[in-house]
Amino acid sequence: MLPTTNLSTDIGLTADGMNRLYHYIQTWIDEGQAPGAAVGIARNGCLLSPRGFGRMGLAADAAPLPPDAVFLTASITKPVSCAAVALLIERGLFTLSTPVASILPAFGQHGKDQVTVHHLMTHTSGLPDMIPENIAYRQRHAPLDEFIARIYTLDLLFEPGTNISYQSTGIAILGEIVRQITDKPLPVFLDEEIFEPLGMNNSSLGNHCIDVDQVALIDVPDAQLGEAWNWNEAYWRGFGAPWGGMFATVADINSFTQMFLYNGLLGETRIFQPETITSTITDQTSSMGLIKAEVREKQSWGLGWRLNNPPTSFGVHTSPSLRTFGHHGATGTMVWADLETGLSCAVFTTKPSFCESDALRQCSDMVMEALICK
Repeated sequence: MLPTTNLSTDIGLTADGMNRLYHYIQTWIDEGQAPGAAVGIARNGCLLSPRGFGRMGLAADAAPLPPDAVFLTASITKPVSCAAVALLIERGLFTLSTPVASILPAFGQHGKDQVTVHHLMTHTSGLPDMIPENIAYRQRHAPLDEFIARIYTLDLLFEPGTNISYQSTGIAILGEIVRQITDKPLPVFLDEEIFEPLGMNNSSLGNHCIDVDQVALIDVPDAQLGEAWNWNEAYWRGFGAPWGGMFATVADINSFTQMFLYNGLLGETRIFQPETITSTITDQTSSMGLIKAEVREKQSWGLGWRLNNPPTSFGVHTSPSLRTFGHHGATGTMVWADLETGLSCAVFTTKPSFCESDALRQCSDMVMEALICK
């Protein structure tokens, strides 16, 4: 848990600059663009008191959204799941080059025997993003085990290491590796090894330890309206998808990213050795020569983290530095951390369309414009 300040100047951000940011987010609420949002910014191991905007629910008379509201973070889960795998690698239980089928033999079907842990962590495995029956499985409330079993039977879209293609299925398999190696489900492993040691008391994979009243409702897209599997429903909240099922506050996720900025250490608590942190936030894909240059130039990945390539991945104009890593989530969330400035920033909303617009990235611009000095 990070120490907190109410003064933006304590972390090197101007009060006027922060007020512009807060006013900008408030316009989303006032103009009906988003029901709710929260923002949290930290620097050099100190958190600026988070702000909440709008309301917890979708009705006009819903309760105000507090700064410690819990959000379904969607794909921000992916680097957290990858961190669990990195911890096992650090402990010598396997390596990045370990074939996945040597841990999960059933995975090796249909030409997947050459897929390595590294491929899964960098979106270069050749697996599709989702199983073809993704919606059907959710409609009948299939458990995670059934998704895993179906992934075992999938064919690859391309030979491992020859392309980059975002794959939630690969992150699902990483979660299964954690379970197989540790004999603990990924949500339990994350609780014990990352969330609890870091004081991330309002975070969990699935909502098994989250008060339902703390969770902000998502303005789900039309395709999910009326569905008993949508993001707001008990099935999905409890599912604990390794690729998108983490709940967290903006304060908690800043504890996680600041730990990365401090080489695996938060306060007196060490989670990772520095060399492990370095590998997770180092560009892993630009040097993969079998991937076409035009593909490598459009996106770069660490181990679970999206890197700031192109340099507008997290900002529109005044982007954080090229040494920035982070992730977006389809529920309307964004987090990033900048090695050059020591800043980390989380903007969580309940508006999924914000993930594909400039709204979140413009927040990054305002944070960088408020920076007093690097």
